Amino acid sequence: MSKLVKTMVTSLVILLLGSVTALVIVLNVSGDDKEGAAQSIDDIIEHAYESPEITTDLNDGSFVRIQFQILTDGKGAQTEISKRDFQLRNILIKELATMNEDDFKSGLTDLEKIVQTKLNEVMTDGKITDVYTISKILQ
Repeated sequence: MSKLVKTMVTSLVILLLGSVTALVIVLNVSGDDKEGAAQSIDDIIEHAYESPEITTDLNDGSFVRIQFQILTDGKGAQTEISKRDFQLRNILIKELATMNEDDFKSGLTDLEKIVQTKLNEVMTDGKITDVYTISKILQ
């Protein structure tokens, strides 16, 4: 009788260990499916904010009209950035006031990075993931 009990206990322990191992593997593998995957364009657009056109002057007296598509990491951030439109305008006016025509033509990528960084400093609900210039006119 004791040999039968030992065999049953050993079998139960082996089954239990196998089940726990399988559970750990399934939970870890299924969680990696979405990580690192590129977002679809529909997801990107769903959380994007299109800024109004902003017209201001440069350091050398030239005028610029510019507009951005601002990508956020979620619906909350998209709502927040639409409310922070005045801060976006302020950042752009201050940054563009220090640029001349040549700086503006060659430094558009730098301007996008500055806008992203400065907006992320004031954001409280999510973050800005990217900034794209979608319209610009230099006069």
